[in-house]
Amino acid sequence: MPFQVQPIHEFLVSPALPPALSRLGELAHNLLWSWDHTIRPLFRRLDPALWRACHRNPVLMLGRVPQETLEKAASDPRYIALYENACRRYDAYMRSGRHEGAKKLSMLVAYFSMEYGLVESLTLYSGGLGILSGDHLKGASDMALNLVGIGLLYQKGYFQQHLSPDGWQTERSPINDFYSWPIQPMVDGKGNEIRVQVQFPQGPCHIKVWRMRVGRVDLLLLDTNIPENTNPEIRDVTDQLYGGDTVVRIRQEIVLGVGGLRALKAIGLEPTVFHMNEGHSAFLALERIRLLMSEHKLSFDEALEASRMNNVFTTHTPVPAGIDMFDPGLVYEYVHQACEQSGISFERFLQLGQGGTEEQGDRFSMAVLALKASAYRNAVSRLHAEVSQAMFHNLWPDFPEHEAPITPITNGVHLPTWISGDLATLYDSYLSPDWREQYPEASVWEQIPDVPNDELWEIRRRRKRRLVNFVRERLVQRAQERRASVNEVRRLAEIFDPEVFTIGFSRRFATYKRATLIFRDRERLRKILTNPQMPVQLIIAGKAHPRDDPGKRFIREIVQISRDPDFARNVVFIEDYDIEVGRELYQGVDLWLNNPRRGEEACGTSGMKAAINGTLNLSILDGWFDEAYEVSGGWAIGDREAYSPELDDLHASSIYSLLENEILPLYYKGREEGVPHQWMLRVKQSLMNLSPMFNCQRMLKDYKTLLYEPAHEAFMKMKADQFQPAREKSAWMRRVEREWHRVQIEDGGTGLGACVLTGTPIQLRAAVQLGELKAEDVRVEAVVGRVNPEGLLEETSVITLPFLSEQNGKYLFGRDFIPHQTGRLGYTLRVSPNHCDDPLTKPCHTPVRWTRG
Repeated sequence: MPFQVQPIHEFLVSPALPPALSRLGELAHNLLWSWDHTIRPLFRRLDPALWRACHRNPVLMLGRVPQETLEKAASDPRYIALYENACRRYDAYMRSGRHEGAKKLSMLVAYFSMEYGLVESLTLYSGGLGILSGDHLKGASDMALNLVGIGLLYQKGYFQQHLSPDGWQTERSPINDFYSWPIQPMVDGKGNEIRVQVQFPQGPCHIKVWRMRVGRVDLLLLDTNIPENTNPEIRDVTDQLYGGDTVVRIRQEIVLGVGGLRALKAIGLEPTVFHMNEGHSAFLALERIRLLMSEHKLSFDEALEASRMNNVFTTHTPVPAGIDMFDPGLVYEYVHQACEQSGISFERFLQLGQGGTEEQGDRFSMAVLALKASAYRNAVSRLHAEVSQAMFHNLWPDFPEHEAPITPITNGVHLPTWISGDLATLYDSYLSPDWREQYPEASVWEQIPDVPNDELWEIRRRRKRRLVNFVRERLVQRAQERRASVNEVRRLAEIFDPEVFTIGFSRRFATYKRATLIFRDRERLRKILTNPQMPVQLIIAGKAHPRDDPGKRFIREIVQISRDPDFARNVVFIEDYDIEVGRELYQGVDLWLNNPRRGEEACGTSGMKAAINGTLNLSILDGWFDEAYEVSGGWAIGDREAYSPELDDLHASSIYSLLENEILPLYYKGREEGVPHQWMLRVKQSLMNLSPMFNCQRMLKDYKTLLYEPAHEAFMKMKADQFQPAREKSAWMRRVEREWHRVQIEDGGTGLGACVLTGTPIQLRAAVQLGELKAEDVRVEAVVGRVNPEGLLEETSVITLPFLSEQNGKYLFGRDFIPHQTGRLGYTLRVSPNHCDDPLTKPCHTPVRWTRG
């Protein structure tokens, strides 16, 4: 190893900002600049070349900008006007009051996520989960939702992708310099940096807490790479996102869940809602139970019930293989000491993470722990909710699959972050003057037809010209790094034509996303790409997980195709997919391609980002597009059918056929003065319908209304009188469990014959034996629906039957039901414990007694 020079002292030099620009540092340290159109130009205008060289990181830029540049800007009245306008905008945004509803509720949401994609220069994300988390924080800031984020501060973040000469992905992990990031250590009232710790078998793990400002929202980041951790294994817990083996993963998840709660407590924050974004942070359930037991003298069952009421869990995983699972022995090694010290049975805690899916075996599942420890659970699209209900049905075995209490809340994207500046400026001229504040409202987008086709078309052309330049620069840079030939560099510097129809595909290279599907019939694809009347260009980008060799083989196959003379002018692969690459593609391509196996894409947000920029979608009916297709202006690949391998050929053929017969003729033919008006009608349809449906403000309103506020209110009731309701609920549940074997339900009869006329009331009656239980202890329901040829109920609805009377030890429940359908109908009856008013919060393994009608 060559001789290396190390410093004997370190010191941080901050820029000497001129008095006229004294608040530049404050503006740089709040990520509001990343989505506010009045603040962001402040840094770009200061030194455009340096801004790009610093990867759009204003803190790093201010540390490198020459002092003379600052002095020149301070004496430039044009720049001063821009600066003062940015300060006014910043102050007005930060001053605007908290949401009145949140004020009245005193609600504080703690949002836990393993990754956050906020801006490209902060490498705390790997893909869609992190981008969604970043948008969640930005959206919460915009709607003044009282929320704090908790995550890990990775020394290396996610990897940078490089390709070998034959196209094989290799990974590099540069070390992040936190002192050039917009973060600051959290300090207590005496100015001391806040530290918390968790216990590992190897010893204590000390954690430093940093703060990042995301508009009005704080993101707390946990860092173990500090001198107090002398054991390298412990110090490296936050070394890299999704790096290492299961031992590293369980340590990271303990730091996130347990350490995150302790950080909140050390800062003095008392959340009333705890949101686990995926199961990575689910160990917070153990910490919450421990705290309630020690501070309020609750039993384990009482603490579990109390904490469950304001835990919210979002699952993003449509397949069991994507869930973090640990062997019981590993969980014992890392958790049993905390259980013993708190008087918690390790076996009871272990059971909270078991019994979820058949594939799980006896392993401990973080998703199952989160589901059992949460009263409020959601999936991230309607179809994903159905997939999740099927996947986790074993947790509610006595209920039909579709009644598993997992609420669909379809994801959305943060429109101010992802919309192109050119398109936003065009909207300033044709939408309502306050559209930037009112964009979640559908009425704003009803004005889209007023935007002239030719002006919107010119914006699309401008963004594609920018995209082509970006692609050329990126390809040339990487070719020069590989020491490619002069001829190859020259070819790449001239590749692509801004006037040619361009398709984009960028995402993680998980094999279920079928990145190579479009290449299934290469000869047919070649003819489509090289058609002289209707040529096509294809841009592909994405990363495979470092241990995903099948995904890496997909990348290599595409790279080698892009170098084939038959495809070299029309296909490119862009290395090192990140926020910047994605943004350029969303805003610049004409068509967004998405072809996963149906049911395996939980939601997918890349197509949303494309849609809000006027890019049309060509997609499998999966995730969000299953809800959007009919109003999207785009095209569907295949039907709403479950995936099977034989569909690969059919789906590839569908892509080719749609391109040949519908998409390309619509784009190229029938133009008036160069504008494809029929194409632009579809673009406007997409903008008008999808912009209000799939933005994260709509998503957050759903979270607030369906999950956050109910969870907050439920916990406020549960904690009253020193958690007396929790004690009573736990005692009630023990009594129900003790008496449940005596509960029986019988059909009380309808009083009608086998044939009923439409509109005739039917008396639904249930006679229930309850043992020592009372009528208010149970929920009695009729499940009504059509009877299929197999004699089973389908298209069912659930009708709650109120208590009517008691006679001879039997409790009679019933109500009248008026059928409005015709045909063969039927019903059955059931009784279950009446846990609460909201059946969506019913605990896992809620028992049910059924009878047949």
